[in-house]
Amino acid sequence: MATTQAETGRTITTNIPARLDRLPWSRWHWTIVIGLGTVWILDGLEVTVVGNIAGRLSEPGSGLAISSAQVTGLAAALYVAGACLGALFWGRLTDRFGRKKLFMITLAVYLGATALTAVSFSAWWFLAFRFLTGFGIGGEYAAINSAIDELIPAKYRGRVDLMINGSFWVGAVGGSLLSIFALNTDFLAANVGWRLTFALGAVLALVILLVRRHVPESPRWLLIHGRDREAEEVVTSIESRVRAEQSEPLVEPDAEITIHQRRSVSFLEIARTVFADYRKRSVLGFSLFIGQAFLYNAITFGFGAILTKFFDVPADHTGYYFAVIAVGNFAGPLLLGKLFDTIGRRVMIASTYLLSGLLLFGTAWLFDQGALGAGTLTACWCAVLFFASAGASSAYLTVSEIFPMETRAMSIAFFYALGTAAGGISGPLLFADLTGTGKVGDTVLAFEIGAALMCAAGLVAAFLAVNAERRSLEDIAKPLTAVTQKAKAASTRRGAVAPEAPGSA
Repeated sequence: MATTQAETGRTITTNIPARLDRLPWSRWHWTIVIGLGTVWILDGLEVTVVGNIAGRLSEPGSGLAISSAQVTGLAAALYVAGACLGALFWGRLTDRFGRKKLFMITLAVYLGATALTAVSFSAWWFLAFRFLTGFGIGGEYAAINSAIDELIPAKYRGRVDLMINGSFWVGAVGGSLLSIFALNTDFLAANVGWRLTFALGAVLALVILLVRRHVPESPRWLLIHGRDREAEEVVTSIESRVRAEQSEPLVEPDAEITIHQRRSVSFLEIARTVFADYRKRSVLGFSLFIGQAFLYNAITFGFGAILTKFFDVPADHTGYYFAVIAVGNFAGPLLLGKLFDTIGRRVMIASTYLLSGLLLFGTAWLFDQGALGAGTLTACWCAVLFFASAGASSAYLTVSEIFPMETRAMSIAFFYALGTAAGGISGPLLFADLTGTGKVGDTVLAFEIGAALMCAAGLVAAFLAVNAERRSLEDIAKPLTAVTQKAKAASTRRGAVAPEAPGSA
């Protein structure tokens, strides 16, 4: 598609958002899901593999002079720091320069950093490229969630977003199983297996990069930035592909929006919009991200230590238990996702947070009573995380749809960075110490802290969650560039009639 010169400063009336939202599900939408959403599988693969190979990397003959503490501590912290900084850095650029340009660049950064991690020859090299890998994956969260929500029809947005964000755990299962094979010296040498796991991540990223070439720029972003002719071409192309699969004609769009096109929005305006105009929604986003971050850290940071210290599970067998709870994590968004579009956001977000918190309180009580074994504790965790994973995924959905179009990527980046920092910095400091003491009371306290914060977030959602199901993004949060009816009428009286976009009804 030829790129046209952006024409900003014009006021146009268009039905392009409504045309996207009224489309039935099609093979084209599956292309978007595969091209954009599968990167979370890589994230889950990355995080799990690094945790599982820590012991092997520190052994003599691994080809890398690094300690286990450096891998699980410093490398993990650098990955988290890179993800937080990457989300904020790339998020701002995503709002300014477009979704497609940035989701191609961020994946390329991830690919290159992962490939260079595979050829690490010293500790500093490994640590530096773990940071850059996180820097790329952090940018993916902002660019991808923005693009997906702006391309997927309103009727399906909730379930698709939850399924995609929950696919992190598919990667976690793969990482657990891959590590078991790659670290077995009967198959691969000690200095080869861990390198191949990172190389595989780079190869998968390259495949996704090739698929992404066919994903278009968000027509909504093009409209606002003065490129309505390109937006019209993109939407017409999508309609033609969807129409070819349908036996009936597409329904007519039933809404229009008038916008005053602008090339960019200042950072100050973004901050004022998110933290002043949408203060309650910011409190909601903050609560959801902090709640899920602490619940997950209450379980996952002490996962291996709890199994080995309290139930004598061999360290090299904990990966099997982790694979089981990872399956439970993915099953939640997959099976509950549709309910977020039918029963609604407020009920489902509040209930998944509250149920997971209450179940974790119950697990803490059973653990304190000595009523659990390794298998039954894992079953309890599966039940907790079945609901918690759906809730955590809905946190990303929430912040990506309740703020105006011009602030979307930056809002996702901010709340993602906030939750990731809470989980990756304060989480390890608090929960690793509690679960590492070997005292039942300390582990129970860790569970109770995570459960309490999750329940608190659920209560906030019960009061503040936005009923966004099946509604257009423009209806949930009016774009900053949208022209009110009063302003439009005043403009008409002055004789400046707004020209209609090529696709206007």
